[in-house]
Amino acid sequence: MSGVLQSRDDSRLRELVTLARGFLRAGRAEDAARVWGQVLAMVPEHAQALFHLGQYQLQRKDPAGARVFFERAERADPASAIIALNTSFAFRALGDSRNEMASLDRALTLDPYFFPALLAKGMLLERVGRPRAAAKIYRDVSTIAPVDDVLPPEFVEPLRHARTVALANAAALEQELRGRIDAIRGRYSAGELRRFDACTDVTLGKKKVYTQQPTMLLFPGLPATQFYDNADFPWLRQVEAASETFRDELTTVLQEDSGFVPYVRGEAGAPVNQWAELNHSPRWSAFFLWKDGTRQDDACRRCPKTTALIEAMPLAKVPGNAPAVFFSTLAPKTRIPPHTGVTNTRLIVHVPLIVPDGCGFRVGNETREWHVGEAWVFDDTIEHEAWNDSEKLRALLIFDIWNPYLNAAERELVCELVNGISDYYASP
Repeated sequence: MSGVLQSRDDSRLRELVTLARGFLRAGRAEDAARVWGQVLAMVPEHAQALFHLGQYQLQRKDPAGARVFFERAERADPASAIIALNTSFAFRALGDSRNEMASLDRALTLDPYFFPALLAKGMLLERVGRPRAAAKIYRDVSTIAPVDDVLPPEFVEPLRHARTVALANAAALEQELRGRIDAIRGRYSAGELRRFDACTDVTLGKKKVYTQQPTMLLFPGLPATQFYDNADFPWLRQVEAASETFRDELTTVLQEDSGFVPYVRGEAGAPVNQWAELNHSPRWSAFFLWKDGTRQDDACRRCPKTTALIEAMPLAKVPGNAPAVFFSTLAPKTRIPPHTGVTNTRLIVHVPLIVPDGCGFRVGNETREWHVGEAWVFDDTIEHEAWNDSEKLRALLIFDIWNPYLNAAERELVCELVNGISDYYASP
């Protein structure tokens, strides 16, 4: 008999909870509170009922009553960050900043990435006269906040304020730091300061940190350098000096209008993701001198001077896989989406040959403009993208080189490792 009564009680409890939720969805707060009270009469420590009754008391401008319900709810469900957050709202309304902070810290201990609690903590710090501490919190808030398209309306203005405060604080901090470091910076060249300036920008929140994300092979211990210093590659001067020769041979190929193929050629049925717009499109095209490690003899015969010079470079030679050496063209009004390359054991060289205004290139947090004849070396396993916003064609010479931090043994073993991976997946 007791089992039957228990079953009836459980069924009635579920009915009441469903009814209360329905009243909440319909905006009938008073009716919902009445039903939640019936739930409490059956289960005095029902966390959900206590929580909603606390919210109802806040709506009625009774923060003391809300506090009692929320504290009981926390005891009933100590793992709930949202209950702890609402307890802080009751203390805020009571003007008790110390217990408000304690409640927010409990919420953030349960969930360090709980965006509403982090935002509320920043607002509290600002309210009690700790603007710099608030700005540090707001910087974290900006990092973890949902994208604007899905941000609940009630958070739009507070988040905008948080971002404004964080930016103003960064500017004030930068001004103070400049007073400390400018005299020292003046003793050194721009090249010597490049990494330090990047460090400063990251510290101030002006730039984010990008990591290497190769699609196939990550070699640990190699530096995650976005753009390398040209001084590390003395042979680049020879490459830059030959840029006019490269451009002349490219121009001939373009005039003959043969040999260029779409750079992105996804197999049928394979996911193309961000490449959908460029898949099999001539808007980003390549004329290969070496492709997947194989010399394209016909193409090389058409560009003999380019071929001769490139053969003298420290190409990343992995038979069947690398190097790739090619002229790359990007049509007007075309953007190459953010992406990463296959392995950090190689680096990529760009030699700009035809560069109209409105072209740009980003690696990680650094954006540059190409200038004809000025080459650069970068790590393509760090997210990068390119664009041509002009009305004219953009063209580069691109080739792979070994990462100079690999020794001879590592290069030989990487060749075998890469080919082993390729052979394994090529087999049934």
